[in-house]
Amino acid sequence: MELYERILTKEEINKRFHTAVNAILMNHLISSKTGLAESLGMTPSKLSEILNGRMNASAETLARMCDFYEISPEWLFLSRGNKVFRTTAKPKIWIDDEDLILQYSDLNNEVKTETDKSHVAAQPNTPTARDRLPEAFRCLDPQHSTHELIPLVSQKVVAGFGNADFAITESDVKEYYVIPKWRRQHVDFMIEVTGDSMQPKYNAGDIVGCTIIHNSGFIQWNRPHVIATREQGLLIKRLMPGTTTNSLSAVSENTQYPPFDIPKEEIAGIALVIGHVNLE
Repeated sequence: MELYERILTKEEINKRFHTAVNAILMNHLISSKTGLAESLGMTPSKLSEILNGRMNASAETLARMCDFYEISPEWLFLSRGNKVFRTTAKPKIWIDDEDLILQYSDLNNEVKTETDKSHVAAQPNTPTARDRLPEAFRCLDPQHSTHELIPLVSQKVVAGFGNADFAITESDVKEYYVIPKWRRQHVDFMIEVTGDSMQPKYNAGDIVGCTIIHNSGFIQWNRPHVIATREQGLLIKRLMPGTTTNSLSAVSENTQYPPFDIPKEEIAGIALVIGHVNLE
């Protein structure tokens, strides 16, 4: 069993936290320090305070970093080895000298010099760290976030999204989220799935991201959409051409629910489902 020389002090752990932040950004596990802060459950300003040495990272923050980004607790807390990432394969990044942190203080830049690369050698990708990242990060400071924020709202709030004057207000929003895989997808809102008609694709409680369609010519046949109806409320169904020119066919994933036509005059609005995420 490999023994550690000593348990690191809070200041030394903070220095390694700084090193780990740079390693995470350099390996493109997340695109910015703002996004990293949100994934660790803190505001960007608090992360800045920690990186500038004015605060110590909390035990919860360190635990989240180790869990989400596969940072090695042995390296972080016990000065054991020089593997920043916890992995049975080759580490993504090796730190040969703790003072290298001073040379990598701004890793938001996309381009690195060959001199920089000679100090920190990136290893071939392993599926561990990126695959363990949460799909969604709750934004704790929406007013100052630089990310594209997506509001999670109730079905009741968006029931009238087809109206010309439809707008989501701050009081309507349960929470804001950053969804990295939906960047530049122009997702207007997220809602929770109810019922079992879209199983096994979507289960009750799943969260779907929706982009409002303002022109019926942009309906994508056989893809899931959210349909705001005047009589039945919101429906999540695959859309197909109807049996008449004045209707659309709503198709469930669950074969126990047969397809049915919705008269176009009963449709108040349509939004394309971009995908679904797990907010746990």
